[in-house]
Amino acid sequence: MLPFLNSQSRTIRHCFGAKLRDGLQSMKKHLPKPPRRRYLGAMESKYEQFDRSKLNVLSLDDRKNLVSIDDLLAIGDLPMPIDNADIDAVAAAIEAANERNASVVLMIGAHTIKQGLSRYLIDFIRRGLISVIACNGACAIHDYELARIGATSESVAENITAGKFGMWEQTAELNDIVTAGNAEGLGFGESVGRAISQSQLPHKDISVFAAAWEAGVPATVHIGIGHDIIHQHPNFNPAAAGEASYRDFLIYTRVIENLEGGVVLCFGTAVMGPEVYLKALSMARNVASSEGQEIRNFTSAVFDLVGLSGDLNTEAPKDTPEYYYRPFKTILVRTVRDGGKSFYIRGDHLATIPALHHALT
Repeated sequence: MLPFLNSQSRTIRHCFGAKLRDGLQSMKKHLPKPPRRRYLGAMESKYEQFDRSKLNVLSLDDRKNLVSIDDLLAIGDLPMPIDNADIDAVAAAIEAANERNASVVLMIGAHTIKQGLSRYLIDFIRRGLISVIACNGACAIHDYELARIGATSESVAENITAGKFGMWEQTAELNDIVTAGNAEGLGFGESVGRAISQSQLPHKDISVFAAAWEAGVPATVHIGIGHDIIHQHPNFNPAAAGEASYRDFLIYTRVIENLEGGVVLCFGTAVMGPEVYLKALSMARNVASSEGQEIRNFTSAVFDLVGLSGDLNTEAPKDTPEYYYRPFKTILVRTVRDGGKSFYIRGDHLATIPALHHALT
């Protein structure tokens, strides 16, 4: 039996869940209700819209999870040893950046958390090795579920058939957390981290977002409306989520302003990471240029499973699949072509993240 289905954890859920729901309901009472129309002359859409009030929201207690707290690696675990000298070079660049107080930017996809690497990410944060950890919305979801029930990740193939995929009441608590935090001027990741840190969640010690909040390291969340399961729920407030995520983008961009002499790390985020980074770097370079400064001398590294061929310091031809792999042309080539250097380290996250951590020990 999975740990969150036994009688003890059901008791935890009922005791804690009631307190959390009461707290969220209290917060919601004090939130300003968004105006129905935000702009003068606004018109209702002429198209019919889906009625979220008809949704059948389900309990996480009834979900079969694919990942449990028992799957999380302990610091020092090396399940897939890797021998790559470039990892040592990247570690040296991180250490040099920390010595000169330059930014070390860590961008991750949600699989880094689903694969049980939270403790490694938390250690990077607590040791002051990184300046920001940039995530997509799924990272916040998996992190919150792990902290709340000690399990996460469902079978999409199995649950989409009956329309159960993503319809989990407790996961949607994130919507109220973000709405409340946004009303106070917090970013998306900041709101999640604070809520977990200040809660009585049974597994909050393995929360990346809580660790970031406690250490004062920004955990930024860069959402796309409709990308995440919490957007399916009736309590999703797109205005609040969008504003909070944009605030995170500005927080992230402020860190990028200090990238000269720093490092950019991209672990398994093929679209969000490179696209957000590209825009932030352009903004930071725009301001730096007007102030007579430059952001050119830094190191970037991409860690992924994709096989790349040819010269990795030159854009791939447009008639090849590699050209459309954004981390290649954006992180490895375009943004460092005028002074920086880049590394591509191919391997599973279970190999590369512990190896980088070991090189930094």
